[in-house]
Amino acid sequence: MSDPAESIREGHARPQQAFPGTVQQNVIIPVPEPFHFQMNLDYLSRSDNECMFHVQNDKLYKLVPYGEKQMEHALIEISAGQGHSLNIRFLGDVPPSEACRLAAVRYVQIWFDFDTDLNPFYRMANRDPLLKETVKRFRGLRLIGIPDLFEALCWGILGQQINLPFAYTLKRRFVEQFGHSVSGGGHELWQFPAPEIIAGLEAEQLTRLQITNRKAEYLIGVAALIAEGKLSKPMLQQEPDFAAAVKRLTAIRGIGPWTAHYVCMRCLRVPSAFPIEDVGLHNAIKLMLSMERKPTLDEIRQLAQAWTGWEAYATFYLWRMLY
Repeated sequence: MSDPAESIREGHARPQQAFPGTVQQNVIIPVPEPFHFQMNLDYLSRSDNECMFHVQNDKLYKLVPYGEKQMEHALIEISAGQGHSLNIRFLGDVPPSEACRLAAVRYVQIWFDFDTDLNPFYRMANRDPLLKETVKRFRGLRLIGIPDLFEALCWGILGQQINLPFAYTLKRRFVEQFGHSVSGGGHELWQFPAPEIIAGLEAEQLTRLQITNRKAEYLIGVAALIAEGKLSKPMLQQEPDFAAAVKRLTAIRGIGPWTAHYVCMRCLRVPSAFPIEDVGLHNAIKLMLSMERKPTLDEIRQLAQAWTGWEAYATFYLWRMLY
């Protein structure tokens, strides 16, 4: 298991080899083992209120950004390929450029966390009383990420202290009000709003969507930091260690420890990220242990001693027991 600090420094910038089977509108990419495409589709299908992608007939449709301009995107269809592979089909009349194809492939690899070797996690989890049932039930599930930092921060802020269904509702309203869409696969797919757009808003333009005034201010503030070049994913990845990245995030108004760890978990891919105060995590542990009450933080820390280096995946798999 690599040092969490190395995970931040390396990020996902490693060059990739050429992909076999490339034709004008299709790319076939290998997948690491263990990986179960249907298991991941099941996770992605858990909300009918999702607007950033669509799952239909065992295929996944996604609008993938690339290039420097907000309007540059590729509409792709992802499906299971033969053997251990995924097939990416580019939808549209114009064949994708080489830059577009490479960006889309890399996005998919990051989204599904293909850079992580899950075998050490499974060896640990198979010996853990709390995790062994989860990894048996969901083997091949990857920690589905949020590659874009602004999207991850917004999702974390919107989800603070509300239930998951309402968080999805707020995100959909936010995206459909300020993002832009493309039709594909029989559905309308959205690209997340650019931080430059959100930075120029007034709080009342967000509170009309039932976003609280405080969260509206947080969203605008984070957008301004990114739009002004004061915060970026590479900046966080270049921090000397995980703790420094968390400290940098929590110095931002509206970003507490839960949101910082959530962003490190879903966007920066730090395996030791651990949103220990998460209500969903508490409910999952309560369920798994048949407890009459939620566990205390000290009890969770005791349970998590064996998860060192894999807290993010342990949390994600326990969440999956609930939703």
